[in-house]
Amino acid sequence: MNLIEQLNHYHPFDAQETKDQEEILHYLKTFDNLLTRENEQAHFTSSAWVVNKARTKVLMAYHNIYQSWSWLGGHADGDADLLHVALKETQEETGLLAIDSVSEDIYSIEILTVPEHTKKNKLIAEHLHLNFTYLIEADENEKTSIKPDENSGVEWMELDEAIEACSEPEMKIIYQKLNKKLKEYQNNNL
Repeated sequence: MNLIEQLNHYHPFDAQETKDQEEILHYLKTFDNLLTRENEQAHFTSSAWVVNKARTKVLMAYHNIYQSWSWLGGHADGDADLLHVALKETQEETGLLAIDSVSEDIYSIEILTVPEHTKKNKLIAEHLHLNFTYLIEADENEKTSIKPDENSGVEWMELDEAIEACSEPEMKIIYQKLNKKLKEYQNNNL
């Protein structure tokens, strides 16, 4: 399935996701370079909400640029398989090897405003991340490691603890949504 088909297949969780779905579809129909950072206005990213098997903890990384505990993920960089991107980024950022997607379907969508910042001594202008999030499962007993150029900590946290550890107010809202979806997902699959 291509990105438009995946997005059309996705059922928004709330009013914000309905708006984001419409906006991302608009971007997909307007621009042909959303999979690369060449589009400096907006481009695709993929995130992972990594949970343990019991679904009671989430794996967070301390993001060096944002100085906050954060989910895992990264830029598509030309890869249209955003689930593959989420899995690859999870492995790169945590050192975990035994990870798997709970589903191949998109778990959540977001349009994220990225503030102006410096990365590798280059100024990056404010832009948008058109983000697909996937629910990933990992073994909380597997050894993790940091990726020093991106993060300085990787920790399993209780679901509510992960929200508290995040210092970005706009991301706390997203993480609350992901946890709420997780609880509904668990209730529907009991």
